[in-house]
Amino acid sequence: MNLLFKALNDDTRRQILELLKEDNLTAGQIADAFNISKPSISHHLDILKRADLVTSEKKGQYVEYAINTTILEDVLQWIITLKQ
Repeated sequence: MNLLFKALNDDTRRQILELLKEDNLTAGQIADAFNISKPSISHHLDILKRADLVTSEKKGQYVEYAINTTILEDVLQWIITLKQ
């Protein structure tokens, strides 16, 4: 859970998740949406992957990233049980 909350505690990573909510994207496509370096985007994607918030799949010479909503559903379930 700590990795998840650390990942969500950054505005750039939350914006990446918003982009991936619309469609699966390559790292280059994600980087094009930001005014930061590609290595920085890769770092953010790595943190999101380690938190299980995104998945990646090799497609030819590119890696495509997708949002993993399963982990978010698990966290929401956990939060709901805290309220009971």
